[in-house]
Amino acid sequence: MKMRELGFSLIELAVVLCIVGILAGGLLLPLGAQVEQKRMHDTQRGLEEIRDALLGYALINGNLPCPTSVSDPADANYGLAASQCSNAPSAEGYLPWKTLGISETDACGIKRHATGDAWLGYWRYRVDRNFAGAAIALGTSFSADALTLRDNAGTTLTATTERPIAIIYSTGKNLSPDGHNASFEASGGTYQSDASSPSFDDQTIWLSRPQLYSRLVAAGRLP
Repeated sequence: MKMRELGFSLIELAVVLCIVGILAGGLLLPLGAQVEQKRMHDTQRGLEEIRDALLGYALINGNLPCPTSVSDPADANYGLAASQCSNAPSAEGYLPWKTLGISETDACGIKRHATGDAWLGYWRYRVDRNFAGAAIALGTSFSADALTLRDNAGTTLTATTERPIAIIYSTGKNLSPDGHNASFEASGGTYQSDASSPSFDDQTIWLSRPQLYSRLVAAGRLP
C-alpha cells in the first residue's frame, strides 16, 4: 500500500488563507474607526487648549495675536505671530503655534520642512483685526471682518450683536477645508461648525467677546 502523503493541498491552503483574510478584514475595520475616533478626540482637545492659550495670551498682552505670516520653516520667525494683522487679508491665516506654545498641527497634520510644502493639518486661524495688535477695551467694536458661524444646514450660530472675535478650525481627516470654510471672504467672513458628515469633517471652535472680557476683567486688565 502506498503511504498517504502528509500536508495540505493547494485547495486547502487557499481556503484557509481566504478565511484568515476575511477575519483580518473584519478586525481592521473597527481598528481603523478607533484610530479615526482617537484623532478626532485629540484634535478637539488641541482646539480647547488653543482657546485657553489665546485667553492666556490676551491676559498677558491685552489683545489677541495675529496669524503667523512666515512660510519658510528655516526662518527664526516661523510659527510666531506677525507684528501686525493685514488690513486686507487675501487668504486664510494659520495659528501662531510657537507664540502660543501649542502643537504645530492637528492630529492628522503633516509637518512642513520646506517653503514649498503644503500646510496640511495646520490650525486655521481668523481673528477680528480690531482685537489683535492694539489693546482691547470694553468699547472695542467689530471690524469689517464681521465673522459669522453657520451649521451644516446653513443656520447662523452667532448673533450679529456678538460675533466671534476669533475662529480656529482643523481641516480634519481629508486635510482640506469643507463647507463654508472652503471659501475665504476678506470681509463678512463666514465659517462652519457642526458634527462630522461625509461632506464636512472640519472641527471648529471660536472665541466670543464676553468670554474674553470676563477673563480680562477678572484679571484686572479691564475695569
